[in-house]
Amino acid sequence: MIQTPVFFISHGAPTFALEPGKLGARLSALGRELSAVKAVLVVSPHWQTDGVKIMANPSPATLHDFGGFPRELYGLQYPASGHLQFAVEASQLLAGAGFEVSLDDERGLDHGAWVPLMHLLPPADIPVFQVSMPHTLDAAGALYLGRTLAPLRQRGVLIVGSGSMTHNLYEVRQSGTGEAAYAREFTAWVRQAVLAGAVDTLVDYRRLAPDAGRAHPTEEHFLPLLVAVGAGGGESSVQVIEGGITYGVLSMESYVWGLAESSRHVPE
Repeated sequence: MIQTPVFFISHGAPTFALEPGKLGARLSALGRELSAVKAVLVVSPHWQTDGVKIMANPSPATLHDFGGFPRELYGLQYPASGHLQFAVEASQLLAGAGFEVSLDDERGLDHGAWVPLMHLLPPADIPVFQVSMPHTLDAAGALYLGRTLAPLRQRGVLIVGSGSMTHNLYEVRQSGTGEAAYAREFTAWVRQAVLAGAVDTLVDYRRLAPDAGRAHPTEEHFLPLLVAVGAGGGESSVQVIEGGITYGVLSMESYVWGLAESSRHVPE
């Protein structure tokens, strides 16, 4: 059975759109390997709602949902179309699994969607739609959300959980030079769990991972990883996409499930 892959992408700061670094180049290389993708579904922490909302906008705007960044960032556009049919299919899957679901025909693409897609799929010629994160979502719920959406992979939908491996914005503002040890250690712990397929361990990361509360003072940027793990459906071919650490504390580590059986790490 042919299925599209699943990505977890650390989108870092909005400046990732202008400063691709290690991760941007690696995403671009992986994007060139993709085939038969009919649409992209993105779950991002920058769209949280009561219940689940699904983007049904045929021409979603590029939202510059941030402030205080370089002027050129606000001129960037990602003019992908939406995909109503797959939005409806996603809503049916989620409603059948017990989620409260509604369609949103006005929502645009937040930066958690378009910033990483500018590197992964720069032509913007594949339709994109988003599924929101409920305000009440927790780690177990994020895993269930991903598992519920997984059948769309058989329909040609590429599922992307867009978040951040570490996300302590207070320390971004306070960081000096060098990389924080806790960010490296938290990333290493998550990597080991992902490669081992230790789903229960990842769900319980708040208790088990080193410095989890420091790496994620709030957990909305970690939950897209659990969505991706759920959508990956136990794929053994997970690959690490090393992205390094930006601003001293933002780990850009990312993963892809189901792209290739031959390698567990993206080449340098």
